[in-house]
Order: sequence, then structure tokens, then C-alpha cells
Amino acid sequence: MGSFVIEGGQQLSGSITPQGAKNEALQILCAVLLTAEPVNIHNIPDIIDVNKLIQLLRNFGVKVTPLEKGAYRFQADAVDLSYLESEQFKADGKGLRGSIMLVGPLLARFGKGSIPRPGGDKIGRRRLDTHFEGLIQLGATFNYDQEDHFYTVEAQQLKGNYMLLDEASVTGTANILMAAVLAKGTTTLYNAACEPYLQQLCLMLNRMGAKISGIGSNLLTIDGVDQLHGTDHTLLPDMIEIGSWIGLAALTKSEITIKNVRWEYLGQMPNVFRKLGITIEKQGDDIFIPAHTSGYEVQSFIDGSIMTISDAPWPGFTPDLLSIILVVATQARGSVLIHQKMFESRLFFVDKLIEMGAKIILCDPHRATVIGMDFKSALKATTLTSPDIRAGVSLLIAALSASGTSTIHNIEQIDRGYEDIENRLKAIGAQIQRQ
Repeated sequence: MGSFVIEGGQQLSGSITPQGAKNEALQILCAVLLTAEPVNIHNIPDIIDVNKLIQLLRNFGVKVTPLEKGAYRFQADAVDLSYLESEQFKADGKGLRGSIMLVGPLLARFGKGSIPRPGGDKIGRRRLDTHFEGLIQLGATFNYDQEDHFYTVEAQQLKGNYMLLDEASVTGTANILMAAVLAKGTTTLYNAACEPYLQQLCLMLNRMGAKISGIGSNLLTIDGVDQLHGTDHTLLPDMIEIGSWIGLAALTKSEITIKNVRWEYLGQMPNVFRKLGITIEKQGDDIFIPAHTSGYEVQSFIDGSIMTISDAPWPGFTPDLLSIILVVATQARGSVLIHQKMFESRLFFVDKLIEMGAKIILCDPHRATVIGMDFKSALKATTLTSPDIRAGVSLLIAALSASGTSTIHNIEQIDRGYEDIENRLKAIGAQIQRQ
């Protein structure tokens, strides 16, 4: 188990370029199974979760050819379905939440998709009902082996259908969408997720020959086609990483430029950080964060009540950044209520921030009240353990702002979502070492 040793309290300076989007990569990589023709994907982040999925594709017999840094050619013209029945697949699939999105493409093109109950972050229940209910409505038969925790769907020919999804699940929408593009007839998905990464998946599929309309809305219409073709695709910058660097700049009072952020896809994120009093300047397609030497002050609502920041499906604020918002709020002027609606265990890392001196009241598994300290009392260095990707980076940001030497264990969680993070942070002045 690796660790970071951080000498905190340093002011940082410079520019940082966000990696390709992790959550988009997991969807796009699964989609290469929908065609026998080559698919070239660019701006792929070199992170554990993505690399695991690429290895899964190799194990299926997909030809994976590196083109340049962050770019690969995938060709699924000789897929080995026997891998689905292997013990190796059961072991490999458990370690990656994104592996669930292999099921839709496999079912659509080969008539069968299987997956062990996937792993990933320990942030609370993340049920799979939406995925499989949608595939069943397309005509698949479903089986769940309770002893092996193994899911299987099969169908000779999927048929389009109207469905109202019970939740706007991003991965659920992606899975059903990838199955529906090769179904016979028309599929209508209402209450579909419409995050930018899902929009990118739709655009890529259309370039491959799919017929998807309503992109960017929660009502998607998919006219099934007989086959899809190869294409080229470039991933968006990672929105969660962009938010992480905004938080880092504010909490360390640093002047940082975040390069090439694709502003049109950032949604509510800049405004939510501004509600905490953080200055965010648009410079072309970059974000400039000036050094907040005099701190930052939380806004209040018009009636004077305490600011509440909560997550919601797109175009609401992403739940993946609430951990960052919470850490940044610990040094704001004023108080804020953080309401994490989607995952009941995601706020459980706040006890580690309290140990560092933060003033936080955990109201229940979903809500925490943060009383900002306005930098009058610095966070204290300590030894921490990363529980999941986003909490891990939040603790890393806290450690970079804290006075003294902190150690963060279980940094493999951070490596799951952030590429070469210590060297990129060193480039802007951070004192961080991997052990």
C-alpha cells in the first residue's frame, strides 16, 4: 500500500492541464465492442480504473494498439466470448465499477452479456436495477447467480421499446443506450441522464452510424441500425479534476491557471465555487484562480439563510465534487450546509478533517454543516488514509494546505482517478513524495 508524504502550507503557482475524463473514458471504451472496425480514442488518462478496463478488453481478444501518449486504437473483430465464462473474468470484473457497461454492448452485438457484481468506491449502495430492467425491456432474459454474485443477460434479437427510467443513472443510461443502438426498431429513453460525458458517447455512436436524437436532454430516441463502424474520438477534459484544482488553489491561497477546460461543458461548477466566495476568471478556454490572500466568503441566500450546496443529476452539481467543496469550506468566512443526496457513505471521511482541526458537524450520513475558520486557524498535519478516489484527493488538498508534514496511506485509491498526480503537483510547487 503506497503513501504520500506532504509538506503542507506552501503557496503554489503555475498552470496545470486536466487529464482526459475518467468517467467518459469508461463509457467510450466499452463502446468499442459495438463494431468490428477500428476505433481510435485520444486523451485517455493513464489511471488505474481505465487501465483495468483496457486490460479487460484485451482479455476479450480486442486488439489494443498504442498510437501515442494517451491514444489507442481498438479493434473488436475477434471477441472471445468464452472469457465471460472464465474464473478470470469473474475476478477481473469485480475490481472495476465501470465494467458494468460492458454488458450492453456485448448483449447487443453478441447476444449475451455477463458481469460479476462490480466493485469500485465504498461510498454506499450503487444498485444495478436500472441497467438490467432497461435491458429486460429491450427483450433480454435475465439471470442472477446469488452464490457467485454473477449477472447474465441474453437475447437473440433486442427490440426497441419505450421506457421511463426509475433514476437518471449515467452508467445505466449508457448501458441501455449502447444496447439499443443495435436493437430492432425505436427505443425511447425518458428520464435519461444527460451529462456531458453521455452526450459525448451519443455523438461518438452517431459518428459510428447510430441514429440517436435528443442528445443533451433527458429524452433520447434511438432508431436501431444493423451495424456500426469505426471512428475517432477525443475525450473531454476531466471536470472533476478541474474542480479539484480550483479547490486546491483556493485552500492554499495559490495563483493557478487550469488550461483547456472546455468551459461549455462545466455547467454549474464555476458558479458553485463562486458561492463559496472563490474568484474564477475565464481567460479564453482557461480558468484563472488568483491567490486568495484575504480569504473567501460564503454567500448566503437572498433571505439571509445559510448557504446549502447539494448534488443533483446534470445539469445539477455533480456529487463527485461535494468532497472538494466541503474541504474548501473549512477555511471560508461563514458557514455552509453540504447535502450529499446520492451516496450515504460519501461524507464519512469528515472525521479525518475534524482531526485536522476543521469545524464540521456531521448531521447524518447525507448532511454536514461546515463552520469556516477564515484561515485564522490552519488545518493541522496528520496521518490519513484515503477511503475512495474523491475523498482521497480532498484529504490530499487539505494536507497541502495544512502546516507541517502529513502522510496519506492507501493512495492507490487516488491513483484510480488521477494521473501522475504527485509530479503534476510538484510542477506547481507542491512538496509531495510517493513512498
